Amino acid sequence: MKKLLVTGTSGFLGWTVCQMARQQWQVYGSYFSGAVRIPDVTLLKVDVREFADLQAVFDRIQPDAVIHTAAQSQPNVCQTQPEESHRINVAAVGHIADLCAEVAIPCAFTSTDLVFDGTNAPYGETDRVCPISVYGEQKVQAEQVLRDRYSAAAICRMPVMFGAVPPTASSFIQPLIAKLRQGEEIHLFSDEFRTPVSGTTAARGLLLAIEQNVSGLLHLGGPERISRYEFGLLMAEIFNLPRSLVKPIRQVDVKLAAPRPADVSLKSSLAQVLGYPTISLGEELEQVK
Repeated sequence: MKKLLVTGTSGFLGWTVCQMARQQWQVYGSYFSGAVRIPDVTLLKVDVREFADLQAVFDRIQPDAVIHTAAQSQPNVCQTQPEESHRINVAAVGHIADLCAEVAIPCAFTSTDLVFDGTNAPYGETDRVCPISVYGEQKVQAEQVLRDRYSAAAICRMPVMFGAVPPTASSFIQPLIAKLRQGEEIHLFSDEFRTPVSGTTAARGLLLAIEQNVSGLLHLGGPERISRYEFGLLMAEIFNLPRSLVKPIRQVDVKLAAPRPADVSLKSSLAQVLGYPTISLGEELEQVK
């Protein structure tokens, strides 16, 4: 089998990609902290911020493709620690770009729907980026780094994702489910809209990008535009949890370090033409349950 390098395997998405890829690829996963065991996956401790570390891994395994998921993906952390988050969100992308370009292998990079300001959704690949947070700005910078240094790479803009997680990570639904099971109220934005997908669907999209040698921008959003509040109600229904504990709030009523756009729902018709699955949120949540 061909060899696939997945960065960030202690995170939710990287871990999920490894689970999905191991049947078709010889998978190598990099992590920096919090190693997890994944059957049939060779795990390597790597600091992707250091070019020499990454080069050593490339020299050792000689990958046939790379999926780069390692990132500081918490917008509030990026907002308060911009220099440190820049090292992994931007500088490390340059390292990956240079190493993949040297051997001309497929590469999929995970960007975000937060490159948009939320005023003109739904967004397609040709729409102008206009981030309002440091995290979004760093992802825009990383996208440009890839265009400049390895234009053959796939830049995959990811929506908010949910699903089963390793011990070292969480998706946004786990804390919500835990609170509802304890009889606690959860408060979710009724005026923030996304196009969420499960981690397994997102992983299929990333694998599709490298298997079909996609280059340039590719949106991997789900088929349904939904508010966080509406999602919470659906999740509670699917998991047989009390919907009455799901309460709506507005963005203006909550002070957060990082600004949040109102609507960054994605148009993903290009990915769907390539074979990206379109599964309803209800079906995806049933599979996670």
